[in-house]
Amino acid sequence: MTPQLRQAIQLLQFTNLEAAQFVEQELERNPLLERDESNDSPSIERAALDQQVPRGEAPPDTVAAVSGETLPSDATAPLDADFSNTFDAGGVSDGGPGFDSGLGPGLGASGMRTSGAAFDGEDRGIDDLADHRPPLRDHLGEQLRLNFDDPGDRIIGAYLIALLCPAGRLTAEPADIATAMGVPLERVERVRQAMMLFDPPGMFARTLAECLGAQLREKNRLDPAMQTLLDHLPLLAQRETRKLMGLCGVDAEDLADMIAEIRALDPKPATSFDATMVHTVVPDLLMRASHDDSWMIELNPETMPRVLVNERFYARVAPKAKKEERVFLSERLASATWLVRSLQQRAQTILKVAAEVVRQQDAFLRHGVAYLRPLILRDIAAAVELHESTVSRVTANKYIATPRGTYELKYFFSASIQATDGGESHSAEAVRHRIRTLIAAEQPNDIVSDDTLVTLLRREGVDIARRTVAKYREALRIPNSVQRRREKAVHA
Repeated sequence: MTPQLRQAIQLLQFTNLEAAQFVEQELERNPLLERDESNDSPSIERAALDQQVPRGEAPPDTVAAVSGETLPSDATAPLDADFSNTFDAGGVSDGGPGFDSGLGPGLGASGMRTSGAAFDGEDRGIDDLADHRPPLRDHLGEQLRLNFDDPGDRIIGAYLIALLCPAGRLTAEPADIATAMGVPLERVERVRQAMMLFDPPGMFARTLAECLGAQLREKNRLDPAMQTLLDHLPLLAQRETRKLMGLCGVDAEDLADMIAEIRALDPKPATSFDATMVHTVVPDLLMRASHDDSWMIELNPETMPRVLVNERFYARVAPKAKKEERVFLSERLASATWLVRSLQQRAQTILKVAAEVVRQQDAFLRHGVAYLRPLILRDIAAAVELHESTVSRVTANKYIATPRGTYELKYFFSASIQATDGGESHSAEAVRHRIRTLIAAEQPNDIVSDDTLVTLLRREGVDIARRTVAKYREALRIPNSVQRRREKAVHA
């Protein structure tokens, strides 16, 4: 495998942002590459293909549209060919005619077309920026200085801060801390109990019950009944509501209110304070419905820079350069030309695969997850005439913004579950969604067991085993029927 081919494969695996970073590095090291700053490239819109193309059948115009209209005439040349003496003046990714909002127009597919129309969204304002918060230990250290005047207590408090685990718990025993510092255990406990009321409350606790108790104490809600409930958290996890009502001396309504209060607390206060900022997923592909009820799809132009080969600079400098300099310039020209071609082929491959995925999952995009079709990489590879490994690289870590939200392309691939009548298979994701829906609709006096779910799903044409239902339910983090019955009896 040549270095150029490895680079092309690597670019295909990259997200748009990763590819943009790679291009930035190439721009710095290659004087014959330049960024295309022009914004007047004409947009091209292609007609949608016939909406009635049978499912699973690749539209005949897809490959032809890509290879015949967007790629240069020598696009079939091997990836490791020598392009040092050639230059693409009119390709898509170097800003020539046919350039469409970044890296070329999209592909046609059943019920879909490409367009140069801009996918303009709302600008992010200053309100979208997260507030800056000091590190948790600095925040606790400031409170330590304000709440303790005694230098010895401050030293103990600083030692406790250093021993905090990522969740905000104290991992060492207070007796061991007292022995290590050479101070009485009572003094360590006095400092620790005071620091448990620091912001955020519940820090420095030894157990979950102690952490929740500190938060309830700060809200003045730690009465004897609540303390008894905290002392029997394992029973709460098992939904043993009748035992808890007897131990706490409360009725079902009061117990339900107490459980709701506990659920509103934070079992890991440190993670909520010092959590890593969640970055918004930037889609690699943009999609929307057009006026004629077809789909429009394109690469996100905001995340992929356009680059050109500076042929004028090469033509002006190369004839006057020395032999070693001409060799260097020739190598840079070949590298720049190869990068432009690789970016172009990457764009067309991603669009080709994404277009076929959207075509096959048209029902999901229009009607929801219940209509998600079973799909595997081999189906797409056969439809677009690419190798299965290429489709795998294209769909990995690539996100598409659809009218139903932003999804990773991998989401559209799901295992199939056979139909009871021998009809069309069902997507595993759609079956999981149906299980969640059936459980959400159950009544407190009519809890559906896993066996009942199997019966209901088979009535709907899904041939599924009980162990598969149990596996899907556990993956959805839904308790079993016994635990749900206990929990809903309290709310009832």
